[in-house]
Amino acid sequence: MGFSDFYRVSGPANYKVAPDKVDKTYKRLRFQAFLAGTFGYALYYVCRLSMGVMKQPIIDAGLLNATQLGIIGACLYWAYALGKLVNGFLADSSNIKRFMATGLVVSVVMNFTMGILGVAALNGAIANSALFLLFAVCWAVNGWSQSMGAPPAIIALSRWYPLRIRGTYYGFFSSSHNMGEGLSFVFVGMLVASFGWKWGFFGAALAGVLGILIILFWLHDTTESKGLPPIETLAGEEAQHEGLTPEQKRAETKRMQAAVIRNPGVWILALASAFMYMSRYAINEWGVIFLQESHGYDLGQAAAIIGINPIFGIIGTVVSGWLSDAIFKGDRKYPAFVAGILEAMALALFLFGSGWTWHIGSFTLVVSDKLIMITSMVLFGVAIGVLISFLGGLMAVDLVPRQATGAALGIVGMASYAAAGLQNVVTGLILDKNIIEVNGAQVHDFTYASIFWLGAACISFLLPVLNWRRKQQVI
Repeated sequence: MGFSDFYRVSGPANYKVAPDKVDKTYKRLRFQAFLAGTFGYALYYVCRLSMGVMKQPIIDAGLLNATQLGIIGACLYWAYALGKLVNGFLADSSNIKRFMATGLVVSVVMNFTMGILGVAALNGAIANSALFLLFAVCWAVNGWSQSMGAPPAIIALSRWYPLRIRGTYYGFFSSSHNMGEGLSFVFVGMLVASFGWKWGFFGAALAGVLGILIILFWLHDTTESKGLPPIETLAGEEAQHEGLTPEQKRAETKRMQAAVIRNPGVWILALASAFMYMSRYAINEWGVIFLQESHGYDLGQAAAIIGINPIFGIIGTVVSGWLSDAIFKGDRKYPAFVAGILEAMALALFLFGSGWTWHIGSFTLVVSDKLIMITSMVLFGVAIGVLISFLGGLMAVDLVPRQATGAALGIVGMASYAAAGLQNVVTGLILDKNIIEVNGAQVHDFTYASIFWLGAACISFLLPVLNWRRKQQVI
């Protein structure tokens, strides 16, 4: 078996499931595929966001500055952006189990390698300039491998679930982003606070190993590869490309992908998602250090507060898919618009809010700063949960045929993570150019960075209005 054959989509199995067992087998296997995609991708995230918790300790150790950390983070996102485009197209015709597992294997290796490099740097065996270069290379490789996670996980929904309930399960799947982020801030934050920043990489690598096992045991490629009928037959939908040879099916997929590239609606959503990802990853990458320097929290407190946002994001993602399918009949634009406004309001509260005291006669009302920060992260999490599900993929998937799901996701993902990388560099440069002294210590002034983040959030919910009358592409 050649390299390309190893990753090629599975052919039909040599056996057929007995007719009286088809329904039970189908529902069991599709649920396994859903679980594998959801939890496997959540553990992908831990391997991606581990560095976000470590920035302040790395700066305090004198190893790297904010600009260097911003560039390293950008290397991941830019490699991820290019990888999302390439791997999104490749995944449409790939064995999704092998494809997704391979990406996580590489990501685990990169996190473990960076943990080793961290140990060497702390022991003086590596110069700071060399550490910066090696971290940038490893994090870029990690970015590419991370791009092999979402396309196969979402394609699994297309290959295993009926269109009428795809939005519901896509919403459940999108909670994987939030679970992964929560694990990153809580689990990795606990390790870093207890044992030092290098252990954040080792902990992330261990979480990734668990994800690999889940994918290998539970993610299934196609219904036919398991002796079942095609998904259109199982779902009672009109069969597409019936009777075509594998070569003809691949040619048809490429034709649909080319048409998706020319679809302006997909590009509008890609741009909207790009601005949303700027604000989203501003909090994920810089939220901990913002709370440490602007509000005086220690690492454990700051990581715990930021970790609230992805936990409540699960509510947003789970409810959004079901709500848009059951109430809005697959129309995502109205809940997406409301969620965008809520995200901007929550971000403004987080960046510019603080504790306050209100005196009315003898009555005094005290609202602590911590309560304000927690509230903002609850609201931000719910809103981002909805937007990740809709702007980050589902609204684009709704515009294209099933066979071009990966292509649409690739375009949206490329724009989203290119913007996330740009945000990281711009934020790092802004912070290093705005250093002030507070109580004898030098800290970053986040005023201009905050305006940048909030502006991106506002643009992100206005752009999709251009798509409100656009229908699914017919090819």
